[in-house]
Amino acid sequence: MLELMRRRALAPMIALALAMGAGSAAVPQVRTVDPNSAIDADLRQAPPPPRTAAPVPADRPRYENEGAAPAAAPAPTAATVASADRATGTTSAAATYQRKDLLSAGERVFGKGAQGLAGILEKILRDQGEPNAYIAGREASGAVVIGLRYGSGILSHRVEGDRPIYWTGPSLGFDLGGNASKVFVLVYNLYDTQEIYKRYPEGEGHLYFVGGFSATYLRRGDKVLIPIRLGVGARAGVNIGYMKFSEKARWLPF
Repeated sequence: MLELMRRRALAPMIALALAMGAGSAAVPQVRTVDPNSAIDADLRQAPPPPRTAAPVPADRPRYENEGAAPAAAPAPTAATVASADRATGTTSAAATYQRKDLLSAGERVFGKGAQGLAGILEKILRDQGEPNAYIAGREASGAVVIGLRYGSGILSHRVEGDRPIYWTGPSLGFDLGGNASKVFVLVYNLYDTQEIYKRYPEGEGHLYFVGGFSATYLRRGDKVLIPIRLGVGARAGVNIGYMKFSEKARWLPF
């Protein structure tokens, strides 16, 4: 009897112990991790292999920027040279006509092998230098004390090219006669062709005279014009006047 009572008292305790054991078996196991150890583990990983550059031929020049070679500087044009000349007040060979160009142009005006043309050109170029423009044309003039002149031609500029040009001019002096002339005008320091359309004082006392050719000297500011003439006719005397250039033909000489 006493044994039976002991078993009944132990039964609930045994059941409770079994239940607690089952609950502890279902709880998951937790593993602690040291954060410093984890970071050190990442740092201890092997670094990526270094990149290797493509081999460069020994004979190829090296540049500071290997992506592209420096572009070559553009060659100066006649326009940029003329702009630089105007800024500095000089005239470089790239913006002027040389002797052979002027002789060829003069022969188209006066005829191939015109006697004296080479001589007068040599003298002018030696004294004045090379022009950066010239006018090739013809004119007619006459005077009885008071003279008149009308002319037309082509203005050739070293930078701006060719364009028609006209001129007139009165004169006053001890002058009589008339003539028709072929004219070749050397033009100096003309950086803008629009600047030629003005009056240029002229003295008909000839500055040069070689083999039938005559040349006079006209100046306005830094612009210098030297007309070379080979005339047919009879006109004698000394006079003063001017040449007025225009873009269109004019009848009034003033």
